[in-house]
Amino acid sequence: MTQLFNTKQINSGQPSLETWQLQAYEAFASKMSDKENLFPCIPATQGFHLNHFRYGFVSDPRKDAAVTELAVILKKYSETSRSTGNLSSLVVLFETPEALRNSFSVTDYEELFWSLLNQLSDKDEKNWPDHIPVDPSENAWEFCFHEEQYFVYCGTPAHLNRQSRHGEVFTLAITPRWVLDELNSSPISNEKLKKKIRQRLADYDTAPAHPELKKYGEEDNYEWKQYFLRDDDTSLSKCPFHKLWKDKS
Repeated sequence: MTQLFNTKQINSGQPSLETWQLQAYEAFASKMSDKENLFPCIPATQGFHLNHFRYGFVSDPRKDAAVTELAVILKKYSETSRSTGNLSSLVVLFETPEALRNSFSVTDYEELFWSLLNQLSDKDEKNWPDHIPVDPSENAWEFCFHEEQYFVYCGTPAHLNRQSRHGEVFTLAITPRWVLDELNSSPISNEKLKKKIRQRLADYDTAPAHPELKKYGEEDNYEWKQYFLRDDDTSLSKCPFHKLWKDKS
């Protein structure tokens, strides 16, 4: 299934979802809607309640079919995201069998995440934007697909200390740069928002805020380090993303 859905469609029962898909969505929706244990990212909870999010369901991420399905879904989203709302994100929920949940550690999921991102980039039909470096060691780098810039969040069943990164299934939340730019357009409001998010994060996670949580464009910030946060304060020393430059014009 490589369609995009919104909350109203899923809640109406049209189209009919497989059991795992409905359970994965309901677990995600519960996390966004919890009034007692507030999810830290305020714009995410707002985008969810405003029905600005779009959802895709993808096969077991270990299967070859998964990256093909993900590429189709992200292409569709890239072509339509600006019509979904100013707090838009694409939430991708992967089929995560019990055997996978029981056997994979945080670092196993980390390896899987970067493998998927590399394969996904290889399936991009468009050229990498000229103004974005292809080397993740440059601080202006971020993931691009179908000529759009994205921030990619990964959540896994193995995350326990960082409940903000825990998902009942392997999960990607892919947010366009234009959404983040709009949120950052007012420096004073943005600082107040960041302060509230940090407070919520401190209440939500048992682990302290990860040291790699920094602002895009700052000299010491590297976006790739925020895509997959480990359950402790460690991180990879080198980005596993390798873009093979190919002119697709």
